[in-house]
Amino acid sequence: MTTMRERLRGLPVLPAGLPGWDVPDLAALPRTPHDLFEAWFVEAVGAGASAPHATTLSTVSVAGGARARTVLLTDLTAAGWWFAGHATSPKGRELAAEPRAALTFLWRETGRQVRVAGEVSSHPDAGAQDFRGRRPPSRAAGLVDHQSEVLDSLAEHRAAWSASLERVTADPDLVAPSWTAWCLDASDVEFWSTGDGTGQTRVRYRRTAAAWEPELLWP
Repeated sequence: MTTMRERLRGLPVLPAGLPGWDVPDLAALPRTPHDLFEAWFVEAVGAGASAPHATTLSTVSVAGGARARTVLLTDLTAAGWWFAGHATSPKGRELAAEPRAALTFLWRETGRQVRVAGEVSSHPDAGAQDFRGRRPPSRAAGLVDHQSEVLDSLAEHRAAWSASLERVTADPDLVAPSWTAWCLDASDVEFWSTGDGTGQTRVRYRRTAAAWEPELLWP
């Protein structure tokens, strides 16, 4: 019988033929991590990456417990990396109590990973705009709310979702009251890449009082 360890060891990690990332001169890198992230994101989309805007959001509770979940990047601006959800959800409560977080992006198709860490701020008005821009099924799910609460039966959720879908279809301006947008203002951003001919390359941008400073790290 094949063991779980053997199954895991037999799985491919990254596609073959990746070009890697050669960084002979740090001064030649984009001035900000925002610019490099956008360039890498565009390449990931071009390479057919599955849900390239999906990212793992890691938060910490006041008691020190760590929690992670997948969210979608909704925007990238000079202010930072944006995502949205319920302020009443576990992530919303944790961000309110401890407004620090990390986002981790993995683009297998290009052999790249990006980690973004920093302070998080809440923006309810931007959250309302985000909510209105979502497809009706997504808005209906958001309107149901009760995220992470104990559910007695799937039938109860299906009925609540169907009722919410009718409401958002009838009223395009309807917004879930607790829906908000968060912006992660990065203090450091790490870029990791690997390739057949170069091995692994890792660069960290650290924000100083004057500017962003890139530096090479041991992988």
